[in-house]
This record gives sequence, structure tokens and C-alpha cells, in this order.
Amino acid sequence: MTRLFNEPAAFADEMIEGFVASHGRWVKRVSGGVVRNTQSTPDTVALVIGGGSGHYPAFAGLVGQGLAHGAAMGNLFASPSAQQIYNVAKAANNGGGVLLGYGNYAGDVLHFNQAQDRLRKDGIDCRSIAVTDDVSSAPLAERTKRRGIAGDLTVFKVAAAAAEAGYSMDATVEIAERANDRTRSFGVAFSGCTLPGAVHPLFSVPEGRMAVGMGIHGEPGIDETEIPTADQLAELLVAKLLTEIPEGLKADGARVVPILNGLGSVKYEELFVVYRRVAQLLAEAGLVAVDPQVGELVTSFDMAGTSLTLFWLDDELEFLWNAPADAPAFRRGAVTAAALEAGDGSELADVELSIPDATAESRAGAVRVLAALGAAKDVVDANADELGRIDAVAGDGDHGIGMERGVRAAVDAARNAVARGAGAGTTLHFAADAWADKAGGTSGALWGMALRAVGDAVGDSNATDGGAVAAGVAGAAAAIMDFGKAKPGDKTLVDVLVPFRDALAAGVDAGQSLTDAWGAAATVAQQAAEDTAQLLPLMGRARPHAEKSLGTPDAGAVSMALIVRAIHNTFAEAKAAETTIKENA
Repeated sequence: MTRLFNEPAAFADEMIEGFVASHGRWVKRVSGGVVRNTQSTPDTVALVIGGGSGHYPAFAGLVGQGLAHGAAMGNLFASPSAQQIYNVAKAANNGGGVLLGYGNYAGDVLHFNQAQDRLRKDGIDCRSIAVTDDVSSAPLAERTKRRGIAGDLTVFKVAAAAAEAGYSMDATVEIAERANDRTRSFGVAFSGCTLPGAVHPLFSVPEGRMAVGMGIHGEPGIDETEIPTADQLAELLVAKLLTEIPEGLKADGARVVPILNGLGSVKYEELFVVYRRVAQLLAEAGLVAVDPQVGELVTSFDMAGTSLTLFWLDDELEFLWNAPADAPAFRRGAVTAAALEAGDGSELADVELSIPDATAESRAGAVRVLAALGAAKDVVDANADELGRIDAVAGDGDHGIGMERGVRAAVDAARNAVARGAGAGTTLHFAADAWADKAGGTSGALWGMALRAVGDAVGDSNATDGGAVAAGVAGAAAAIMDFGKAKPGDKTLVDVLVPFRDALAAGVDAGQSLTDAWGAAATVAQQAAEDTAQLLPLMGRARPHAEKSLGTPDAGAVSMALIVRAIHNTFAEAKAAETTIKENA
């Protein structure tokens, strides 16, 4: 379990602060993560990597000369937001364009693609590489659906060395894609991992058993066996990977980089015992092991487990793999020390956005928006542990913490906006951006879209009536389904949002007040959330473990139903207060 923490929702931020304080020779903090603290060659490609926190030394530990130029760092097991990635990329850019590297997870894909679009609009040549090395997460015919685990290291190292050597953007992308095509990983776990503040691990493995094919976010394995001996485990790992020799290659005489990665609780001594047999098996297969890596390279808090990666080399890949690098968690050869980068801390400063003019009616609506967000915060705080438990059944268990971070940031942003005289639309926009930025992950992006869509509909000029709010909810549903590609029946929050949208619109069209229409729609939403228990997930990290989630509702659907009910309570309280005032007038 994770024993040392303060406030669980603040763990990621405090971890970054401590990491930078202890590794100032390599990195400095910027808004959204870290960048090199040393000067880079002008007009060269910058590699910016990233993902959720909780995997050290990925991703911040790989920032330094000869490796990444920056790392965007999300919440625990949640992708960084598009804003975080954008900020880090802007700070890391050397003038030769930015290559974004990340593991192939739904939230990362969404946020990194958003950031890529923003960077391109700024005139920066930006490309992406999503690592897909985990052979257990999808069949070979669907390699693009595979997730990225310890193979991140090979792709990032080769791409960074190419950038350092002055490769063009096109050539850097080509070598990164080639490295990804030649990297395969497979892992096992003996116990789950426990997020800070959680009472139970994200998943458990029966005593004496081993989960096969687990993910680094705590996703359960796809199979389960008796715990083997160290030699038997080595044989399982090697045999599995040798069934997937990259196209056009053969084992006999091939040169590979083997990486035996510890996931958090397996001791180095145990890894060495396993690698002893791995080395024998590789030699027996005719493979030449080049620069073996044994240790913790991509972890998962306290998970007891290990994975084996084989990186199949050619001459150029081998040269780039062996190129010098100096990062906090990965060093190779000797680099010529670069001068420290100048900086005055302004990279962390938040720019205070201007407040557009608003009518008195809209400012009054902003106060109601703040009350609604406060109610959402209270219900999320009260249910965060349960939301995490539901999410852990077939996912990564981060939903509760992510929702806490997002809604708290939204409330703070809305409170600031109201204090500065903002209208309802601007208040919702501020809250949307703060939620997406601080929560990260897929849910952060989606809730940010939802609040922004409602803000667009209500604006800063008119009262926040039922028609405007219903239009905003319809806009939120459309934006979310277009962005995330989920549809009703996929076991996502869309299964609640769509019936809620329809019920709210029907009530408003029938002449009901916003309070009454919202209340009836909230009841529909609650039932829809419960009904997701009978669905199989077709999107996101839960998809590979669909059967495990049968009988359990979707965490995103549950949190949305809780929030819309809590918001209705604020409407009802406000309506009751208005009635009392009128009666006493």
C-alpha cells in the first residue's frame, strides 16, 4: 500500500514539487510538468513525453540531455490535460518542432491530439507517436489498439537520440515509428497496487496465483495461473514474446535489447534471478542480447509484478539506443554537459483572464452556477472512494481522485469568476477549463467540454432559463459524443447524458420550470446509471476486461447521475427560498 501522503488529491502535485527539488541539475518545473534545465541545440526537434503520475521513473525521470526535452505529468494514472501538454511543449520547443510521445490510452490520445492541434495552430510543427508494445492488450491484427507499457522507454530513447543528432522531424518520426514496430512487451502481477488514501488495492490476486497480462494502471490481467518458479516465469515471458517476432525478422542472429521491468514491489534480486533464465533462453533461441536492462523503469506504485520487453534492433536503432544520455533515471555513456537554461519562474505563473461584461441577470445566474458546482463538489467528495472502487473493477481506479481534483478546481475557478463580476457563461467557461486542466484523463476532458457547452448556450447577457440550459446540455452531449466517439450502449457517461438530455428537453418543452424539468431528468439519469451494470464496456481501459464489469455500473455514469441530482437539490433550495421571500413580502 501507499503509506506516505498528505491529501490524496494533492499527491501528484506534491510529488512533482519534491522531484524537481531533488533533481534540479536535470529539470525545472513548468506549468503542466517539467522540462530540461539545460540548453538544447536551437532548431532541433523537441521530444515531449507524458502520461499519468504513479509510474516513476516514467515520465519525468526520462527528461535530460539525450532523452526527452519535457514531460507532461497528469494526475495519478490519468493522462495530463491538453493544457498541461501544450504548456510543456511550448516551454520545450527548440524551434524545430515538437514530437509528442505517450502510451496508447484513450485519455492520452484525446488530450495529446488536442494539444497537437493547438500547437499546429500556433505554427509549430507537431507530430505524435503512441506506443503500442503490450501484446496482451489486443491481438496482432489490432496492434493499433494495444497499450503502451515498458516499451515506452525504447521508443522515447531512440526518438530523443535522433532529435539530439539533428534528424529532421520527418526522420525523427520515422525512427520512432520503427522502434515502436520492433518493440514487444508482456507482463504479470502477483498483487494489485493501492492509490494514496485508498483502503483496498485496485485489484487483487488470490494467494498463490498470478495475473497474466495486467496493465500498468492496475487493469486486471486477462488470465490467471499458479505462481511459477523464477525459471518458469522466464520461460512464459520469453515464449510469449517469441511468438511475435517483427515481420521480416528471424530469431537466429537477431540483436535485441531485453528489458526486465519491475512494477514496484518485486525486488531487484528477484528480477536478477528471473533474468538469469531469460538470458539463457534468448541465447538458446539464437538471439544476441544487447545492453540488457533489469530494474524499475515503468512502475505502478506498489504493484508486485514484472514485464519483459524485447526491442528488435537494426544498425541505426542500435546506434541511437547506445547514444549518450543523462536523465535522472536513465544514463548512458558520457554527454557534454550543456549550460543551464535561464529562468525566472515565470513558466509557472498563471495568467489572469479578463472578465467580459455581463448583465445583472447573468451575474445572478453565475451565483447559481457556483452553488451548483459546490453541490457537485460535495457529492463527489462524499463518494470519491466508491467511485474509485467501481472504476477499479475493470479499469484503473482513478475516477474518484480525478473527479475530486477536477470539481475542486472548477469550484475555485468559478468562485474567482463570480467575485470578479462574471456572468454565468464566463463562470462556466472558467470552471470548464479548470476542470479539464486539473483532472486530466478522459473524464476531465469530457466534463470540461460539458461545462463549456452549457456556458456557450447561457452566455453572459440573459437569464439562465430552462431553454438555454437544455440547449447547453444538448450541446454537451453532441460535443462529447463527437470527441470521444462513444454512443449509448458503450457503457460510458453517455449512457446517462443522452437520456438526461432528452428528459430535460421534454420537460422544458412541456412548459415545466427548470427546477422541475431538471428534477425529473435527474431521476431518469439515476436509473440510466444503474442500468449500465448490465452493459459491457466498448470504450476505454475497461474494454479488454469487459466481462469483469458485468453487474457493476460504469463509474463515469454513476458520477454524472450523482452530480445532476445534487445540482437539482440546489435548484430546489433556491426555488424554496424564493417562495419564502415572496410569502413574507
